[in-house]
Amino acid sequence: MIDVVLSLTVRDLTHADLASCGWAGTPLHLVGVARQLERVPSGEVDYLAVCARNDIPIAKGGVDYLVEHSVGTLWQLAVHPALRSCGIGTVLVSAAEQRIKDRGLRYAELSVEDDNPRAHALYERLGYVAHDRRPDAWDEQAPDGTMRRHETICTVMRKDLA
Repeated sequence: MIDVVLSLTVRDLTHADLASCGWAGTPLHLVGVARQLERVPSGEVDYLAVCARNDIPIAKGGVDYLVEHSVGTLWQLAVHPALRSCGIGTVLVSAAEQRIKDRGLRYAELSVEDDNPRAHALYERLGYVAHDRRPDAWDEQAPDGTMRRHETICTVMRKDLA
């Protein structure tokens, strides 16, 4: 077995990073991320990038501070598919939680699709507890470029950061 050690940094995601984030979703998704980045200067959201030594994002995710009072809501979390199960998601979530704590908020919350057991297991391992279940839906781009509505059920998970 060969051990590979990655030197990681966490920083704010920028518009310039989006060109190298095609692994994170369709062009439609990245347009949505660009819209969310417009909310960063007002303090409504933080959007983070985990980068390897070359400073190119290998994971990204946001924290929205307006979804629920006194809660930082993590969303749009993604790790490059070739690098999943390497601890990078843990680094991303930990950095997001630190941003939430730095704002004096006590809770972090996120939603995970019920058909994503790997992510659910990660969040449980990180101390998140099922808090609610609710339907969710969003528009997505199919491989052929057509638009479709994705409907799902999500488990809302919460962690006390105190």
